[in-house]
Amino acid sequence: MDKRRMCPHCRAFITTDDKVCPYCETPVGPRAIDLRGGGEFIAGLIPPARFASTIILSLNVAIFVILLLASGRSGQGGIMQIDQWTMVRYGAAAPLLVFREGEWWRLITAGFLHWGLMHILFNCWAMMDVAGHTEEIYGTPRMVAIYLGSTIMGFFVSMLWRSGIPVAVSAGASAGLFGLIGAMVAVGVIHRKSEQAAMIKDFYLRWAIYAFLWSLLPFFRADNAAHAGGFSGGFLIALAAGTQRGFPHPSDKVWTAIAGILTALAGWSFVRMFFWLLAASK
Repeated sequence: MDKRRMCPHCRAFITTDDKVCPYCETPVGPRAIDLRGGGEFIAGLIPPARFASTIILSLNVAIFVILLLASGRSGQGGIMQIDQWTMVRYGAAAPLLVFREGEWWRLITAGFLHWGLMHILFNCWAMMDVAGHTEEIYGTPRMVAIYLGSTIMGFFVSMLWRSGIPVAVSAGASAGLFGLIGAMVAVGVIHRKSEQAAMIKDFYLRWAIYAFLWSLLPFFRADNAAHAGGFSGGFLIALAAGTQRGFPHPSDKVWTAIAGILTALAGWSFVRMFFWLLAASK
């Protein structure tokens, strides 16, 4: 796994092992997870610099296992292709359900579901890289806000785009992933004078183009409207948030609050999904 990150002071590439930036000699303080006395056991299991990234990745995998079990019981799907009814029951988005039935919570839950093994493997591979880098540069609260905010934005755009097909079903973590890519592209805009930031922007801009072209392959059930919405949402949220600084800043509390609100909204969305699932099972 790539251990690069960016020094919050000089924007040079350093590693997650560095305690002091070798370029500007600025101390790179411990991450918030290192300061959580009650979470020492968890901190020992999860890389401190990629705390939220690891949690999000684990949630996606755990939910995919649940989908596999549910699809297997229905006898209609398998590991390579989860059946559509199972996806809908567990929170996939469709214009009919979102706009007509008012099930807005699906704009979040859909971002944690995957259609099959190849779908989740590709997204998890991408998440292991881009999510970790985004968390390093923006910090955990901003990264969480970017990921969840761009997931909502991505599926909202997707539902608008597919509104002429009310029963079109969409799901996948790629809306949030494209949001993170958009945030990495925004680094070059936030720090226009930094050559390192320009390199990051160019690298992830190429990644966005390659990912879009890859999604055009016929064996992918790609939702490019969600990708475009997620990318735009992540880019705009990142511009508003700015990258994390090497010292405490008043905006840190603002983005911690925003991340907390969005996390609570995600939790509420899954509670709504659970009750919808119970009602649909009767």
